[in-house]
Formats: sequence, C-alpha cells, structure tokens
Amino acid sequence: MSLEGKVAVVTGAGQGIGQAIAVALAQEGASVAVVDLDLENAKKVADEAGKFSRSVPKRADVSSPADLTQTVREIVEEFGRIDVLVNNAAALHLVLPTEDVSLEEWRRSIDVNLTDTFLCSQAVGKEMIKNKSGKIVNISSVLGHAAVPKYAAYSASKAGILALTKTLAVEWGKYNINVNSISPGSTDTPRVLQTVTPEALKSREERIPLGRVNQPEDIASAVVFLVSSASGNITGEDIKVDGGMLAIHPGWS
Repeated sequence: MSLEGKVAVVTGAGQGIGQAIAVALAQEGASVAVVDLDLENAKKVADEAGKFSRSVPKRADVSSPADLTQTVREIVEEFGRIDVLVNNAAALHLVLPTEDVSLEEWRRSIDVNLTDTFLCSQAVGKEMIKNKSGKIVNISSVLGHAAVPKYAAYSASKAGILALTKTLAVEWGKYNINVNSISPGSTDTPRVLQTVTPEALKSREERIPLGRVNQPEDIASAVVFLVSSASGNITGEDIKVDGGMLAIHPGWS
C-alpha cells in the first residue's frame, strides 16, 4: 500500500497511537507532519519517522483556529499540499459517575475529542477541497458505539466523531475526499495506563475473542489501509479495531 509522494498530517502524534500512525505512514513512503502540543515529543517522533521518509515536527494547539490556520499554512508552504489528515488528538478523561462530572470536565472532553476533530477537518478540508482530493481518518472509540458506566463525557464525544465522520463523507464526497473513522478497543499505551491498571488491562483480554488488547500498531495498520488507494470507494465508514470485543452478544458468558 505505497503512499509514496503523499503528504500526511497526524495530530496528537507525540506518543502512543499517534506515534505509531505517523511512523507507519512514513514507512509506506508518505511525508509526515507530526503535530502535537508537546514539541519535544513531536521532534522525537519526527526523528523516528524520518528514518523512512521526510518528517517534520509541528507544535500546534488544535483547539485554536488561529494556531491551526498557521500550522496548515506552514505545512502547505513546506510540502505543497496535504493529502492525508489523521485526527488523533484526544484528552485524558476522568472516570466518574455522571452525577459527579463537572461542566468543566464535560466541556473538556467534548472540546478536545470532538470540537478539535471538527476544527482540524475544517482547516485541512479547505485545502483538500481546493485540490479536489484527500483522505481523512478520525480516531473514535468502541465507547462511541457501546456504553460503560462512568464514561459519559468521553463516550458522547467519541459518538459525536462517528456522526461528524458520516456528515463530512456526505458533504465532501463531491470533492473526491474520503472520510472514515476507526474505533479502537482497549489499547496498550502510556496514556491508557494512566487511567487503567496493567492488571485491569490484562483482565480485559479474557473477554476479547482474539485474546489480546490492541497495540498502537494495530490501529496504525488500519489507518494505512484507509488512506491508501486500496480504500478508494470507501467513505463514511467506521472500522472497529477491538479484537472482536463489540461482536460478542451481551447475554453470552
């Protein structure tokens, strides 16, 4: 699935899933703009991706339209265009009963996970519309499809990404822009381990048909497919990368 000659932007690419995506795209030949709020992390990932293809770090606050406009302008000036956008930036979330979730925490989840995906898609989408071509992948979650207790804000934000993905696919299809999403299940990343113990993560594996949680590279492989020519007529779709977790009937034991 060669991406030779393509230019990709990956947000939240300083670690974890975003890092794996940036490196995987570079391995397939794409030039990659590694975008993260933490410039030092972005530099480290850009150095790793740079072993395979041209990669540059970019510090950007994806919640700031002005910051995004400037960053997109810099990337276009440097590379000439943007072919691929992966919206991966996300916020850590508090695991709380809904009655205890503050308005501040609610807004933070919605703003960082959903609104920032909208803002990045809008900023890069304008360039893709000009070029009448592009591929966008939004990272959602299995919790956008099914509910578990104490994840109200996070689940709502990720479900919103699924709806936004379909809307953009319908609106921008006429510009030859494919918009899809990926819903990861439990994934072994440093960020996840800040809210879930290694023991809890291990116990989840017992309920997964394929018997293991995701590694970041599992999500990266799905992204590579969705931004390649192999997915040319696929848009408005969501790929669940969860080892079959959501396929289980809830009454099964």
